[in-house]
Amino acid sequence: MRAARTLGAVLAAALLLGACGGTEAGEPEASEDGGTETIVVYSGRDEEFVEPLLERFEGSGFSEGVELEVRYGDSAELAATLLEEGDASPADVFFSQDAGSLGAVAEAGLLAELAPDVLELVDERFRSPEGHWLGTSGRARVVAYNTETLSDGDLPDSILGFTDPEWKGRIGFPPTNSSFQAFVAGMIETEGEEATKTFLSDLAANDPKYYEDNSSTVRAIAAGEIDAGFVNHYYIYEVAAEDGKIPVDNHYLADGDPGALVNAAGVGIVAGSEKKDAATEFVRFLLSEEGQSYFAEETWEYPMSADVEAKGELPPLTEIEGPDVDLSDLGGTLQPALTLLADVGIL
Repeated sequence: MRAARTLGAVLAAALLLGACGGTEAGEPEASEDGGTETIVVYSGRDEEFVEPLLERFEGSGFSEGVELEVRYGDSAELAATLLEEGDASPADVFFSQDAGSLGAVAEAGLLAELAPDVLELVDERFRSPEGHWLGTSGRARVVAYNTETLSDGDLPDSILGFTDPEWKGRIGFPPTNSSFQAFVAGMIETEGEEATKTFLSDLAANDPKYYEDNSSTVRAIAAGEIDAGFVNHYYIYEVAAEDGKIPVDNHYLADGDPGALVNAAGVGIVAGSEKKDAATEFVRFLLSEEGQSYFAEETWEYPMSADVEAKGELPPLTEIEGPDVDLSDLGGTLQPALTLLADVGIL
């Protein structure tokens, strides 16, 4: 598990070694209908989650004259592919699981500036300051906890509180998960490397349990293996949908806390694309009521459009104030984050 390629490792390999990870890219097949444009989408979002959404695009008013050719892969590997391909990439759109990968591609000058009216659909904290990408859905970092052993008031308001000895052996998280690593990268951005290393060292000294992914962490909380775990907000709903009712709830940390990072999946149009108008229609669809409702209802993520509300009992995204981090910068800070995690023995 720990030898698996992660977002930071793959991006570092791409930037430093020029290596390509994963998806091979050739010339897209020409459409049989000469009046239809085929846009190539590099999707770092899992096929099982977004294929139904992309099928909806093909039946929507946004898709007139547009067909999709989708190539799935890890977001970091696709970012590495784009960095290697450069201006010769066949991709028209990069649909990423995380903002860090988009930021790395944008920094290389490989994403086009999006139309102003499209950018205005998303709050500025979830889009590139230069207008090269925007968020399509959001995920808040939370502390999930067992409601049979704890109440919300029993948990610290800061992620730093979990280094207290009272939490020894009672917490868990998935160290190889990109969202956890992005949280550490965000902490480096706001607190600095030294303070982040101190936090991670103290956390490791508290004998946390390590899990393969967020879902496994939530299931461990439900089973009573641990009392609390660091995950994204929607995993308790995903697990409950699969396993039935579970005694787990989300604890939201204080505004501005490094543990309260709100990250975004997002999309950008490849600068070298000759089909930018068609690609823009695809982006508009993702931010449309139909596209945003899909994220809210099917993946329990936060919609980015103000016209669509989050599902169920989630607090409004406007009420969650994460740390002051430019999400575009996370790609550049992930490798230092991985180094710190390895140095303290978490990876």
